[in-house]
Amino acid sequence: MMKPPAASVDDYLARLPADQRAALEVLRGQIRAAAPEAVEAISYGLPTFKLNGNLVHFGAAAKHCAFYPGAVMDVFAERLAGFDTAKGTIRFQPDAPLPPDLVEDIVRHRVARNVEIAAERRARKRG
Repeated sequence: MMKPPAASVDDYLARLPADQRAALEVLRGQIRAAAPEAVEAISYGLPTFKLNGNLVHFGAAAKHCAFYPGAVMDVFAERLAGFDTAKGTIRFQPDAPLPPDLVEDIVRHRVARNVEIAAERRARKRG
């Protein structure tokens, strides 16, 4: 029988092993600091920050933690060298977290991109 989905970010984190929970709490704080106006939610079963739509997600799997910032891999390719990445996903170990300045820059990039997308949508509705 499957566990019910997490009701909140705190609920999601409470279900994790201590090392993953600690690493993701740090990441959560870094995201919140870079986008203080973003709202936390659970989306796609993952902790999510929303601001003009989904901003970033994060979560844990059996053998790693992950940060899901969407389509930023090309923009940050050099700085992501050495991390296990896939389309929209950056995987890391709890004892080897992402550099705080990289998280901040990615989140700020996503905030700016979401603002652009929201403006484009508004323009299309008016047009």
